[in-house]
Amino acid sequence: MHCPSIKHLGTARRILRYVQGTVDYGIKYEKGNAALLIGFCDSDWSGDEDDMKSTSGYAFSFGSGAFSWASVKQQSVALSTAEAEYMSASEATTQATWLRFVLHDFGEELIEPTPLMCDNTSAIAMSKNPVFHQRSKHIKRKFHFIRDAIQEGTIDLQYCKSEEQLADIFTKALAKDRFCALRDKLGVISVKTLEGSVS
Repeated sequence: MHCPSIKHLGTARRILRYVQGTVDYGIKYEKGNAALLIGFCDSDWSGDEDDMKSTSGYAFSFGSGAFSWASVKQQSVALSTAEAEYMSASEATTQATWLRFVLHDFGEELIEPTPLMCDNTSAIAMSKNPVFHQRSKHIKRKFHFIRDAIQEGTIDLQYCKSEEQLADIFTKALAKDRFCALRDKLGVISVKTLEGSVS
């Protein structure tokens, strides 16, 4: 904001064009789907060219359509893709824990661990195996509570292919086809499309 360039102006215009073209979009929630809380977490690696920090993204759905999501820059520089994904999974775990408390207050007690889909096998191994401590001791302690959440049965960190990673849309610029496909999977559709299917 203090020193804007032509590049920043182009980015701002692109965002405004997207918003203008999607004002009739919303999230569709369907009645009767199984009430299963499921999460997706992802990150880019050193996506910010200025400070080399990564971006974490996650999304949670409960039956149909995303109802909780975030895209935030990580507080520290990740030294590897595994570390960036591990921090993203940790942030998603805090959200999953909070959502489970909220659902419990609404009378939807979740007995089974919440599946949290991650597309990085190294991050999954670090979260499930304390032997990796020597390789991950430089990561801030606050991110290691994901191990406790797994042992307590709060979450179940599972592998998913990168093509099936819905949180990819929150962490990096994507080709139009990929962006639209992920947007549809998150339950975001145009009102015009919805009206066309009803009539």
